[in-house]
Amino acid sequence: MAIVLFGGEKGGTGKTTLATNMAAMLALKGSDVILLDTDRQGTASFWATVREETEVEPRVACVQKFGKGLATQILDLADRYEEVIIDAGGRDSMELRYALGVCDRAYLPVQPFQFDIWTIRQMDELVEMAGAINEDLQAAIVLNRVSTNPSVREDQETRDFFREEGFAHLRLLDGVLRDRIAFRKSARDGLSVVEWKRDRKAAREMNQLFCEVYGG
Repeated sequence: MAIVLFGGEKGGTGKTTLATNMAAMLALKGSDVILLDTDRQGTASFWATVREETEVEPRVACVQKFGKGLATQILDLADRYEEVIIDAGGRDSMELRYALGVCDRAYLPVQPFQFDIWTIRQMDELVEMAGAINEDLQAAIVLNRVSTNPSVREDQETRDFFREEGFAHLRLLDGVLRDRIAFRKSARDGLSVVEWKRDRKAAREMNQLFCEVYGG
């Protein structure tokens, strides 16, 4: 059993895309998974509703929860489900901080653009604070929406920045997700990109991420 969070301090980096894809892929493997949407925009909940209304199998259970009782509610869900995936939204919110206090692992997507990579410093500090009450917390950065143009080297620049800074509380995953329309089109249909089956490169990237997050 694991409580896994996808979140961060900046919006538009793809947290919901990662959370929904991981939830669907766990369900495909037979895991009893719950998707917890703590983002008041409710995008993950909308994805789950589309999936249910179009009768996509396997079903992915999804609930929305906010506010001060969130940590207790997360632990209660962890007692009832094999896997809990949290979409924590794109800002330094109360929900993000409460979730960091009880989750096992946190994955923080970052786009390889200068204004985005600067937020890694803030996230490293936030994880450090959460670690004061959650000593087992492990956190990692995921490079997301990386350019598909091979001449654009922003992802390598981000890796160089990460190595030079020597962040104490974050590691950087090997896999990257590139800026592919397949991620948006599959989400529109309530699917993971693996289920959508129209872009092998996108599916391969998501499978690599899944292996890094959940193993095998």
